[in-house]
Amino acid sequence: MLNYVVRRLLQMIPLLIGISIINFTIMHLAPGDPVLLLSERNATPEELARIRALYGLDEPIHVQYVKWLGHVLKGDFGRSFVDGRPVMDHILERLPYTLYLNFIVMIIIYLVAIPVGVISALRQYSKFDHAVTFFTFLGQALPSFWFALLLIYAVGIKSNWLPIAGVATIGVNVKTSGLWATILDRAKYLILPVTVVSLGSMAGIARYMRSSMLEVIRQDYVRTARAKGLPEKAVIIKHALRNALLPIVTLLGFELPALFSGTAIIETIFSWPGLGLLSMRAIFQRDYQIVMAMNMIGATLMVLGNFLADILYVIVDPRIKYS
Repeated sequence: MLNYVVRRLLQMIPLLIGISIINFTIMHLAPGDPVLLLSERNATPEELARIRALYGLDEPIHVQYVKWLGHVLKGDFGRSFVDGRPVMDHILERLPYTLYLNFIVMIIIYLVAIPVGVISALRQYSKFDHAVTFFTFLGQALPSFWFALLLIYAVGIKSNWLPIAGVATIGVNVKTSGLWATILDRAKYLILPVTVVSLGSMAGIARYMRSSMLEVIRQDYVRTARAKGLPEKAVIIKHALRNALLPIVTLLGFELPALFSGTAIIETIFSWPGLGLLSMRAIFQRDYQIVMAMNMIGATLMVLGNFLADILYVIVDPRIKYS
């Protein structure tokens, strides 16, 4: 097991270097000149050349890449082209909001989708199964941005039941309003974005869980467990469910980068001040330093998520051995 972990970690190094090269190259091939963001509107060619030399943008692209990678390895992603602040300051400022939103979303998704998928499989072709199938297909087919706009109009604007943007009401905090009033205020701002983000993912995981469970409960070892007289609850939980969770473990590995990067479109629609909104604004403002940092961190977390999924396989199914 230890040899496998070390080998996988070593394999990540050339993979991440390759990703960083592609990331850096694409950003430099993108239209627009970052020097124009750093200079005055009527800057002279001499001033533009000075700024270009100051940021090292006049050097060959391979030299720029080596210097950029050296700084990245030290945890320095450079400075924003828009306001000059360190990129890490922007990321650390927005990170708590994204983790807060996506952590709650993940808890809701897995606490609801796994039991629903299991029950749907055990009651195949029942009314419950048909209802779950209908809503899962609806959830997967429904565009999240359209659903978000629909909720904003119906619940936020038309009925004025819930706030449609931001994370909290100005002036409402523990000191001024008390703990429970603050919790309720923050929960109101969570309802709409959590509902939109959860719907599609919950539908997909429930379908995966149903299909996996249907396949497992037809296996010979499940029939053998029933033939031995084990209670149905023990058969389902100890024998069937653990093996049916393997595809879900794979999906869990892909949730790690989502937990960090957030959902850019949904955060933009609801003005949620997380990393997704930061990424969208950086793209529109051509703030390439932030865009490259977000791409690199997302790619790293994707690789680590796949690695974590492989390790979790052993925990879920002890029959899997790595050498």
